[in-house]
Amino acid sequence: MQDQPSAIELLRAVRSFIQDQAIPRLEGRAAFHGRIAVNALAIVERGLELGPAQDAAERERLEALLGRSGSLEELNRELCRRIRAGELDLDTPGLLRHLRQTTLAKLAVDQPRYAACRRATGEPE
Repeated sequence: MQDQPSAIELLRAVRSFIQDQAIPRLEGRAAFHGRIAVNALAIVERGLELGPAQDAAERERLEALLGRSGSLEELNRELCRRIRAGELDLDTPGLLRHLRQTTLAKLAVDQPRYAACRRATGEPE
């Protein structure tokens, strides 16, 4: 068992401190870099929260699409190889769905407020 607080809780605390305490006292370039730091911490936080489930879902889709098992990295390499070789294209059942879901998962970590992402997932803008 891990001690408390968790990594996510620590990230939230640091992000909250920078956002709520430090940035309001900063000006110009330092305030700008503070906002960048807050954004970077939020991305890491979302990655820790969402990443394991997203990776498992991506791997499951790839295994079904490619008909084999392997690590996520191996399966993505195989997917790229098959697309380059012309063995898979957008007419391949499941490929477009996989690419779309993988892209939306990445956006959910990196840019969850991105308007196109919100539209695609049905969230209000």
